[in-house]
Amino acid sequence: MVITYYGAFFFKVQFGDLTLALNPISAQSVFKAPKFGADIALVSLRHPDLNGIEQMAYGGKEPFIISGPGEYEAKGITVKGVLSESLYGGGQAINTIYEVIIEGMRVVTLGALTSGELPAEVRNELGEIDILLVPAYGDGTLDPKDAHRLATSFEPHIIIPMRHDKNSLAIFLKEEGSEVSPIEKLTVKKKDIEGKEGEVVVLSSALS
Repeated sequence: MVITYYGAFFFKVQFGDLTLALNPISAQSVFKAPKFGADIALVSLRHPDLNGIEQMAYGGKEPFIISGPGEYEAKGITVKGVLSESLYGGGQAINTIYEVIIEGMRVVTLGALTSGELPAEVRNELGEIDILLVPAYGDGTLDPKDAHRLATSFEPHIIIPMRHDKNSLAIFLKEEGSEVSPIEKLTVKKKDIEGKEGEVVVLSSALS
């Protein structure tokens, strides 16, 4: 599995011949909006920074779109959407946390989650997490300190911060207590993450 970051909340996950887009950026966003063909697109929040599904129809591919809580199966991939809330963009809205099972690994994106206090039923829905994608900027999403606290409380194998700038990332890493050099993409297999405990991985944006 290869994970590439495109800024904001957007990740491309590739495995075999399939491409999964997590919260793709819309052309109406203030962020740069890449365009490529995806097989499946997940949208956590109806906001231009996260719902650019039109950008994922390219090269003959039309993505299967998942938007909202529920359980889904598409192209051999199992996805669970869990209800939460967000204040991102200035108003209260439904934010969907997604758990995706890929090659035996559980990848979870918290989307534009605002509160670091998740109800017990949400935590129970998610269970064990291998790779956790967590916003760490504030401005309607988790601030860096809350992001780190919440992320580590899940005890995932790998933590990847998203939707951050230089300052918020520095605060997040200070909470971690270690320096982390950014990498261009994460290539990982199930056997690679066994034994890791909350390892923070910082991905450079492929658009920077």
